[in-house]
Amino acid sequence: MNFIKDQLAGYGVSEQMTGYLSNIIMVLFIALLSVLANLIAKKIVLKIIIHVISKDRYSWDNIVLEKKVFHKLSHLAPAFIIYYSASIFPLYQAFIEKSALTYMIIVTITVFNALLNAIDAIYRSFEVSKIRPIKGYIQVAKIILFIIGVIVVISNLIGQNPLIILSGLGALSAVFMLIFKDSILGLVAGIQLSSNDMVRVGDWIEMPKYNADGDVIDITLNTVKVMNFDKTITMIPSYALISDSFKNWRGMQVSGGRRIKRSVHIDTSSICFCTKEMVEEFQKIHYLTDFIMTRLNEIHVYNIEHQINTESKVNGRHLTNVGVFREYIHEYLRNHPKIHKDMTLIVRQLAPGDNGLPLEIYAFSNDINWGVYESVQADIFDHIFAVMPTFGLRAFQNPTGHDIARLKESKEYSSEY
Repeated sequence: MNFIKDQLAGYGVSEQMTGYLSNIIMVLFIALLSVLANLIAKKIVLKIIIHVISKDRYSWDNIVLEKKVFHKLSHLAPAFIIYYSASIFPLYQAFIEKSALTYMIIVTITVFNALLNAIDAIYRSFEVSKIRPIKGYIQVAKIILFIIGVIVVISNLIGQNPLIILSGLGALSAVFMLIFKDSILGLVAGIQLSSNDMVRVGDWIEMPKYNADGDVIDITLNTVKVMNFDKTITMIPSYALISDSFKNWRGMQVSGGRRIKRSVHIDTSSICFCTKEMVEEFQKIHYLTDFIMTRLNEIHVYNIEHQINTESKVNGRHLTNVGVFREYIHEYLRNHPKIHKDMTLIVRQLAPGDNGLPLEIYAFSNDINWGVYESVQADIFDHIFAVMPTFGLRAFQNPTGHDIARLKESKEYSSEY
């Protein structure tokens, strides 16, 4: 600073202007040094570190690099220059040192936060993490880190010992917990919701306890706002999503498929072995031609090998109309343009009961849009009900008043003749 003043005085600059110009020149010089230090840290030192890490055989340091621990650490270089240059400006030294130190504390906190993320990611790369996860401990460490960081920053700004602030907070903690109970619960719940990725804005969630069934449109400290499908708004406390159970449909939306799980009930009195005429008709059906030929050959070979007397349908193996119908539905769904081909597709029989034999369709549509999904599902079952008589099957239905009236009319007609 004195060298600059002497040079300016040598050029005949007044003493007052010398003070102003020397300060401006030093500020520019320190700014230039800070920029240079930042460039050296990021363009040279950081690149050397990245090169060394990418060439070694370890994977954990790559994770540390991915979490940008070294990138955040490089921000300290210009702060050190500014901090140690504060003595050049005696009038503003305290302010510059506090500002630079506050910045360095904040950067240090972000570095440790990134390091904790890296530790969690490294640990999750091992199989033991599935049995003994440490994510909860990492979250506690982060909370402690941020609390300590805030206290240190405040103590640095006000020039007090951090222990004094801690003792003051301890005396007021009971009052704070009573006044800000909901906010504290919401804060803790928000941390858990975000860190565990339990819910995001745009997710479709279902929570019957709060009559919530719709899309999340906002997440605040205390509440999660859900717009239901009837366009009403439900406000759910953030901590309720931690303490109570709810269903998040994000997995379905991300997968690109929406499940169809519905049964058609078959009247068991319509189930029978296939006659020769029925088999001939089934062979004309496009989806069943190959199946009928293959299965008939398989049954024929089996019956011959085991010397089965096929004069009685009870002996040996035979095609049934419900079995052929089940295969037809399976092939129909496999060839349906709106059914997801890479997801589970099952047509199965459930346990028969008072309502006949349930034949369940378990498949996924390839369009998750609600309207399209319902249309696809309706089209499939329209077709199933329409083709059932072709296979000699009847859908089960409890008698209605119309059925009873027709039965009564039939009896009256019979009695007249």
